Amino acid sequence: MGGVTMSGSSVLFDAPGPKARRNSLIASVVAGAGLIALAVWVFLILAAPRQSGGVTLPGMFDGSRWDIFTDPEVWQFIGRGVLATLQAAAVAAVGAVALGVVFSLLRSSEHAWIRVPTAWLLEFFRGMPVLLMMLFILLVASTGAFWAVVIALIIYNGTLIGEALRAGLAALPRGQREAALSVGMRYFQSKMLVEFPQAFRQMLPIIVAQLVVLLKDTSLGYIVGYNELIRTTMNNLGSFYGNRYMFSLFVVTLVLYLAINLSLSWFARWLSRRTASGGGKARKGASTPEDPDQALLVAEASAKARLSDQR
Repeated sequence: MGGVTMSGSSVLFDAPGPKARRNSLIASVVAGAGLIALAVWVFLILAAPRQSGGVTLPGMFDGSRWDIFTDPEVWQFIGRGVLATLQAAAVAAVGAVALGVVFSLLRSSEHAWIRVPTAWLLEFFRGMPVLLMMLFILLVASTGAFWAVVIALIIYNGTLIGEALRAGLAALPRGQREAALSVGMRYFQSKMLVEFPQAFRQMLPIIVAQLVVLLKDTSLGYIVGYNELIRTTMNNLGSFYGNRYMFSLFVVTLVLYLAINLSLSWFARWLSRRTASGGGKARKGASTPEDPDQALLVAEASAKARLSDQR
């Protein structure tokens, strides 16, 4: 069929003609020029001096707005904020994975009196905003800011990780369990020793991607009084040095968050490629959704399709 190309995934599409390619090139050039013009305009606005209360203040990129970063004590203070963020994220990550394992086992139980209430509980925790959960724990349990942040992150992310692991268990071939039972294993032994390790390995990229979300959610600790990175820089240092340095503190905070989150995102993509073909080199063209919710939907759809085939 002329003008039709079949890709490796058996998807048909019309190859763009000369006019379509020309229009695409023109649109790309115009969009690129627009983005460059916007970036230049924003830079000029930020760099221009401004009036405030009858006083002329220098532009945002003036050296007088960045001189506090020559003080080692400022970086020590920022370092404590980074450490507090990573500490809360690390404790919450371990707890969320452990809770996710428990939820996945309860959610996939053969007994309806265990499986159904667990499903209701998971839906409740998934629908509750993390910030409200932090405030509830802080006000009702009086745990302190650190544990309010950690416990809320454990519960919320543990439910999502538990659903991911449950989908991984459901996607496994039924023959895995039947083979384990045929050699004398009990149901729980089959679940823990045969099925669960495979499901955990398949869902590991999704779990790591969810841990990236967990790390970003530690910034909600600002509201409950936990001295994480944003509260340390934008609130504490900003209040001490004044509004003159708010923009520079914002930029430093943004760069630190991007460095941490992009590192974890890169690790999640690398792990996804490693596990795509069973631990070896990833198949060419294979990909795993980076969004945890999207990947979870894909895993659940795969599990349902596999179950329908077995029937």
